[in-house]
Amino acid sequence: MKTDQISVIISTYNAEEWLKKVLWGYENQTFRGFEVVIADDGSGEATKNLILQMQQEVSYPIVHVWQEDEGFQKSRILNKAIVACAHNYILMSDGDCIPREDFLEVHAAYREEGYFLSGGYFKLPMNISKMITKEDIIEGNCFDVDWLKKNGLKSSFKNSKLTATGAKAKFLNKVTPTNASWNGHNASGWKKDILAVNGMNEKMKYGGQDRELGERLFNLGIKSKQIRYSAVCVHLDHARGYKTPDSIAFNRAVRDEVAQKKIVRTPDGIEKE
Repeated sequence: MKTDQISVIISTYNAEEWLKKVLWGYENQTFRGFEVVIADDGSGEATKNLILQMQQEVSYPIVHVWQEDEGFQKSRILNKAIVACAHNYILMSDGDCIPREDFLEVHAAYREEGYFLSGGYFKLPMNISKMITKEDIIEGNCFDVDWLKKNGLKSSFKNSKLTATGAKAKFLNKVTPTNASWNGHNASGWKKDILAVNGMNEKMKYGGQDRELGERLFNLGIKSKQIRYSAVCVHLDHARGYKTPDSIAFNRAVRDEVAQKKIVRTPDGIEKE
């Protein structure tokens, strides 16, 4: 284990076309000291074969952590991936988020003991998501607002997520009304802190289970830094068939209890208590 290196956890489920684009995004990083750990919640042979192919084509190590398909069990596979991480700093993202070339460099520069980092994403419509090629990723086209507009992106203040740099990005990080929460698509922290709160709560299904991890980190005394305008990734479009009113309500109740009782360790995490 090299102490300055980063373990990047990428969650996926039967989405090879998107995952391939994401893995090319990591090949293009300016920061080179990292591994990718794929948290695979029960994908089939096509995903396995893609990962075997990409292990030959990219220059960084890819670890494939897989479990049987038993419905939406993202928290459980994330815990397995956390345990599998070789380095002492962990970044979590998704198999539909392509990182800009400076993505890991920004996380590495802002990391600090006693903090986790909270990034955001820039949502792309389906037509552009499908259109993006390996070349568009390597050349940075999919992060270029002019190129995106040529291909149908509408004008919006949100576009400043892609155009803001340096002092402007820092200013927007400071003034954004969005909470610096743990976001499963773009957040990073120290492995020892994540282990101290016992990782993800495996009882939780879709909807806020990433934020609940962050809320327990706050209860541990960890603070957060906002980097949503500095650490940029583009989010490829997809349906969300696993989002149900029941799962949202259950997760909300869990988070309310965490807040009221100042819970630090989940009993349904990496270690079952």
